[in-house]
Amino acid sequence: MFSNYLIGLREGLEASLVVCILVAYLVKTENRDKLLPLWLGVGLAAAISLAFGAALEFGTSELTFQAQEAIGGSLSIVAVGLVTWMVFWMKRTARHLKAELHGKLDAALAMGTGALVATAFLAVGREGLETSLFVWRSVDAAGDGSAPLIGVLGGLGTSVLLGWLFYRGALRINLSKFFTWTGAMLVVVAAGVLAYGVHDLQEAEFLPGLADKAFDISGTIPPDSWYGTLLKGTFNFQPDPTWLQVGVWVLYLVPTLALFLVQGPGRPAQPAQAQAPAREVAADPGAEAQPGA
Repeated sequence: MFSNYLIGLREGLEASLVVCILVAYLVKTENRDKLLPLWLGVGLAAAISLAFGAALEFGTSELTFQAQEAIGGSLSIVAVGLVTWMVFWMKRTARHLKAELHGKLDAALAMGTGALVATAFLAVGREGLETSLFVWRSVDAAGDGSAPLIGVLGGLGTSVLLGWLFYRGALRINLSKFFTWTGAMLVVVAAGVLAYGVHDLQEAEFLPGLADKAFDISGTIPPDSWYGTLLKGTFNFQPDPTWLQVGVWVLYLVPTLALFLVQGPGRPAQPAQAQAPAREVAADPGAEAQPGA
């Protein structure tokens, strides 16, 4: 449940920050009449993300077991790739996210209402589709009833609340550090999803070695125990993994986590913004994307 809450919080907060920056910019530039097209684009992105998640959930239910495992395993690998790219991208661009979005919004305003809807849709839609795919695989891997879904909804609800507080200027945190630590935790979660996906492909007979167990501690950590369920829901832990699962988990987690933690943040696009008056920093949610603001 915690891992799914983390996914919802991390992905939802990125989308919330994007919306806050866009709304704040329109308000500051006296373009309040453009807020409706902006929200229309956000709504379309949310609707398509929900439809994508529903299609993943119900579209595979009538397939054979092997087909379900093959699709699930393949999408696990895709989801891990997207999330890995996302956490590195956010760490690199968090410092100048506001300037990048402002530039896109200026271009959209010059082109007209349709371009504004498209800008909001693309800015939020990417996060939504990534969230739907990764949440679907994480919830499917956890497999312990409604708890994973409750965790995701709780994370999304928290992210919406934080986004509103950012916009109102009532909350200030160092987003660079926030995205660094949550990104590191997501890499750990992604490693578990990747191992789970490999197991699916082994069950679908796309990969060999299903019977070659690296170890089996089911007697010590029963899968149906509260702590076994907790470990599975948080880290996708499996008490009897195959050698291939263990190898893939280690080969992904160790270098990815090390590279992520040692990689420095990207340079801000406009360093002079760091000298903005404290009153503007508190009122502008985009300014908080700069570390040390």
